[in-house]
Amino acid sequence: MVFKLSLTFTGWKETVLHFFTQGTDGAIPGAGVIFDSAGNLYGTTEQGGNTSHCGGNGCGVVFKLSPTSGGWTETVLHTFGALTGDGLQPAAGLVFDAAGNLYGTTPIGGANGVGTVFEVTP
Repeated sequence: MVFKLSLTFTGWKETVLHFFTQGTDGAIPGAGVIFDSAGNLYGTTEQGGNTSHCGGNGCGVVFKLSPTSGGWTETVLHTFGALTGDGLQPAAGLVFDAAGNLYGTTPIGGANGVGTVFEVTP
């Protein structure tokens, strides 16, 4: 899940922004999220996506959460494992460049099976 912690007079309050389902939207987010200038959140999950890959669990996704009046809407930007040589199961966070491209790493997959550095462009 993706959550927010807010400091209150009595301590910290947790607000859940998104629950993952192990389906196409991803599962097992292993790293933090990052904001863009419009207030959208971006992150990765180690599983989910195309569940016909990675032993039926999926190989992970890059996702975007956009704020709406009723909460947050998720968009999957990339599903891992569907392309030959694609990385699998990203476990680290993402970074932006000045043009708005996202970069990250996967610990397995790729041409030699030992991980990738990837770019997701808008």
